[in-house]
Amino acid sequence: MPEIKNKIEKLREILKELKSEVNTFPELRKEIVETFFQQIEDFANYDYIREARAGKPEAIYAPGKNPDEIVKILKESLRFSEGVLVTKASEEQIKSIVKSFPDSDVNEKSGTVIVGKKREKIGKVAILTAGTSDISVAEEAATAAEFLGLEVKKYYDVGVAGIHRLINPLKDILSDDVDSIIVVAGMEGALPSVVAGMVDLPVIAVPTSVGYGVNLQGLATLLSMLQSCSSGVAVVNIDNGFGAAVFASLISRMRRR
Repeated sequence: MPEIKNKIEKLREILKELKSEVNTFPELRKEIVETFFQQIEDFANYDYIREARAGKPEAIYAPGKNPDEIVKILKESLRFSEGVLVTKASEEQIKSIVKSFPDSDVNEKSGTVIVGKKREKIGKVAILTAGTSDISVAEEAATAAEFLGLEVKKYYDVGVAGIHRLINPLKDILSDDVDSIIVVAGMEGALPSVVAGMVDLPVIAVPTSVGYGVNLQGLATLLSMLQSCSSGVAVVNIDNGFGAAVFASLISRMRRR
């Protein structure tokens, strides 16, 4: 995009100055830092080259931001990117986004919004949930994965309380060209261990805050997943569907290098 090309050209000029010792290092360091991000008023610094640097774009985490701030960040970030993802947005925040960007792709179940274009397809991920109460987190993972260029196959409500429900989904997954599996579960969090013991694919476990009393808002689930006896399980934070999707996209990207 033009804005990024201009920034890259600016960086080239800075490096030439460093080589020729036109400016002192502190002066050049300040210029380099300013070249690598875009300041948005007094509340945000948009890391517009994160995707080029780290293989994953910066997303906008909505909690703690008012609707106007989110819209301002979106307007600025869309100067550098063809598409931006917003996560954990409230109903009020979503209304404000859609008012400014009518073509936004909204997933109300998860509070995720895609503004602009999704990335080109790079792979495929399967997403499983233990119960229907885990679907909102799974939908965050699904929307984020689609935004990041993954085709998503969904299998919901296939938890260990009725483990026979898992047979057909695993048959489908193993017969398809799936790169990784995201497993979303609350309560005792057993499903990722079961899945990982039956497939030869990376399993990304997402604990949810679903459960009674001693579930401790997902802490018990998280601890259970972290001590899985099945190898090949990576665990993200509680209710972090976005983090799971990013990890899955990196797996797909590496597989196709």
